[in-house]
Amino acid sequence: MAYVINDSCISCGACAEACPVQAISEGEALYVIDKEACISCGACADTCPVGAPEEE
Repeated sequence: MAYVINDSCISCGACAEACPVQAISEGEALYVIDKEACISCGACADTCPVGAPEEE
């Protein structure tokens, strides 16, 4: 299952830096994950200081 970023995102960019396949980019209000590129490794969730990435 792909990860998604919930509304608790603080747009710090830690998740994007941790993503090994560059599936995360800055959106209009918060960071977003490309579901097709996501490999569900969990690196984003492990790095996020507020727990915004979660499994869909």
